[in-house]
Amino acid sequence: MDTAKNMRLREWLIAQIDGVKYAGLCWENPEKTLFRIPWKHAAKQDYRQNEDAALFKAWAVYKGKYREGKDKADPSTWKTRLRCALNKSADFQEVPERSQLDISEPYKVYRVLPDSSRPAGAGASESPAVPATPLSPLGLQCGSNGESCIKPDSDKQDSGPKFTGWVEAQGYHETSAPLSRPVCAGWYQINDLRLRVRVFYQGQMVQDVTSMSPEGCFILQGSVPVGSERIYGPCAAERVLFPPLDVCQLAPSIADAMARLLPHLEKGVLVWVAPDGVFIKRFCQGRVYWDGPLAEHKDRPNKLERERTCKLLDMPIFLQEVDRFVQMEGPRPCHKIDLCFGEEFPEADAPKNRKLITAQVVPLFAKDLLQRLTQPGSKVAQRPHTLKSEVGAERHHT
Repeated sequence: MDTAKNMRLREWLIAQIDGVKYAGLCWENPEKTLFRIPWKHAAKQDYRQNEDAALFKAWAVYKGKYREGKDKADPSTWKTRLRCALNKSADFQEVPERSQLDISEPYKVYRVLPDSSRPAGAGASESPAVPATPLSPLGLQCGSNGESCIKPDSDKQDSGPKFTGWVEAQGYHETSAPLSRPVCAGWYQINDLRLRVRVFYQGQMVQDVTSMSPEGCFILQGSVPVGSERIYGPCAAERVLFPPLDVCQLAPSIADAMARLLPHLEKGVLVWVAPDGVFIKRFCQGRVYWDGPLAEHKDRPNKLERERTCKLLDMPIFLQEVDRFVQMEGPRPCHKIDLCFGEEFPEADAPKNRKLITAQVVPLFAKDLLQRLTQPGSKVAQRPHTLKSEVGAERHHT
């Protein structure tokens, strides 16, 4: 029973399909890489809650969000919850061209993506832009004795994703004592899922927001449009809106170009922190490019594919880099992510501050961990002057 309760969405949903328990939920092909999921709208006259909402209800029950006989039945919320989970998952990809939403028994088709979980240290030769499983168990091993630096969270309470690391103190308190030995020596349970998001219009910062929601945040233009429930629903992710163009001084030609670009960013991108790292999913029509710890290219563009989950920062890799940093065997780990909307990025001959609209996303768990490691008295702070200068330069741009 405990094993069943710990299943990820991928495992749970495949079990439901194989169980042939819900009408309309079935495999679409013999290879079992595509499946149908019934998608009847509650407003239809022939809507039957017991049948048409059964799968969505089962997911709500499984996640502890609905208790039979205690909570009010809410089929719309059940459906939204599963939809949001599917949209955020790196295990599934919607196949709109095969979906049938205008028939009497409508359904959507999703593709089951290859399981991208991998052993520790395997990421060096793999493309970092390949979607990875956001909530898979962490597998980092460090030290000669194979001691696991990260252990699965055994807390059954649904209090948002947690991940455990190396530092001995709890939380992200600024008064915590500096670290003086390799962080792998202790445990550090991180509950900090905050993201600092800064938006720039041609290099001028026009927005500085810290997202507090464990669901992450959307970076988008305007309000959520009516009728786009398929993508948004009442998800708890915060929304960081692109501010009006008159918040800063822009040349008329630049302002005109940005005014043409912004409508294409209406549905934006969703960024969130999970135990495996930091992830993003692009929903907008406008193209979005990025640079960061897992970016494949540093001198040519890295494009985010639409409605595909992309891993921006890998937690095991980041912690390995932190350990090397503490041991004075490597540079300060990169943890900042840059996004560029509507223009190719990065480019060797085009600086970021010349791009029309950019955003920088900083996972605060990483920033705070690195700051603690470089506090006066820590092992890292006692490094040679050249390395301390490098740290200072990095903090100056934080």
